[in-house]
Amino acid sequence: MVGVVSSVKALWETRIRRLQEDEDEQRRKSTRGGATGRLGVGVWEDRAVLARLRKKLQTEDGRLVLRIEQEEWKMLPDCLVQLSQVHEWQIHRTGLQKIPHCITSFQNLLVLDLSRNGVTEIPKQIGKLPQLRELLLSCNRIQFVPEELSCCESLERLELAMNRDLDQLPDQLRNLKKLQHLDLSMNDFPAVPDCVVALPALQWLDMGGNGLRRLPEDIHRMETLHTLWLQRNRLEKLPENISRMKSLDTLVLSCNLLTDIPPLMEDMSNLRFVNFRDNPLSLDVTLPCTETKDEDDREMFGREFMQTYIREARKRASAVLHMHRVPRQSPVIAASSSSPRRLPHETPTLTKRIRRPRIKESLTQLLDVKMIIFTSCSLSFIDG
Repeated sequence: MVGVVSSVKALWETRIRRLQEDEDEQRRKSTRGGATGRLGVGVWEDRAVLARLRKKLQTEDGRLVLRIEQEEWKMLPDCLVQLSQVHEWQIHRTGLQKIPHCITSFQNLLVLDLSRNGVTEIPKQIGKLPQLRELLLSCNRIQFVPEELSCCESLERLELAMNRDLDQLPDQLRNLKKLQHLDLSMNDFPAVPDCVVALPALQWLDMGGNGLRRLPEDIHRMETLHTLWLQRNRLEKLPENISRMKSLDTLVLSCNLLTDIPPLMEDMSNLRFVNFRDNPLSLDVTLPCTETKDEDDREMFGREFMQTYIREARKRASAVLHMHRVPRQSPVIAASSSSPRRLPHETPTLTKRIRRPRIKESLTQLLDVKMIIFTSCSLSFIDG
């Protein structure tokens, strides 16, 4: 009887063990199947995204361009590396927050245009794009520019306008030997960075809408610069060396705090367009009337205004110097005591009536240029 019970017990134990082994195997198979399923879903998602991106490819002037406009792409997928033959990224108004590190796979990239997004930083990997010619990142949230950007030796155009909190550039950017176009407008720069002055090929610079209070004294080192935008800053004075910028033909200085124009600027023969609008200049100069030019155009182009202002300032300075050298003795009294005998119609009264208005006109000119220091001398001259 005992043997029968033992046999039945052993049989049930064997069945239970096999049942547990079968359950464990089924569980393992189920787990493997779930992972495979999830992997399959990921593959299909990547394929769908890649197919969507391929539809954004265009050919323009022999270049393959990835163009995405006004669609939500806060992050670019990793599968983008499969489109590494692209020459240009044109991605605007997508809410993009980050430039992917896989950017280094795009060795043929010539233009990276991510304007009007939410990009917060430029990755250091940007320096590994030796063919990159244009980096356009205006209207983003960039606060820092990495020194690795100086390794983009082919860079010709850099736009960082309207990033608001951007206030400095790494000095290494002076090594961008081919950079011709630089837009730093609508940021928070307190001065023109030294590396900008040192750029050897720079032709176009916009630093309007910053907090500039002065320009560098060695600004004439920018020998190739032909266009300079400095509107809406806090400039109170221009350095004399600005007149030595022989290539400069466009200079915009509107909406600053300038009170004078350097006289040497009169010799800037290449300066074609200059704008001094909305500055508290000390002299009120009116251009002579003409029938051939529109008044707004003349003021906007401003070269004629600048030359007229400099001539008027020189004329008034000369008049002040002349008045300062006039003897204190009244010429009327001197004439009455030692003048030769006059003809009947040359009366002293007439002489006084002619000379006094001229003296008053000189006083009016002195007051216009606010030369108060000479007022007492002039008054004593009249009273005498």
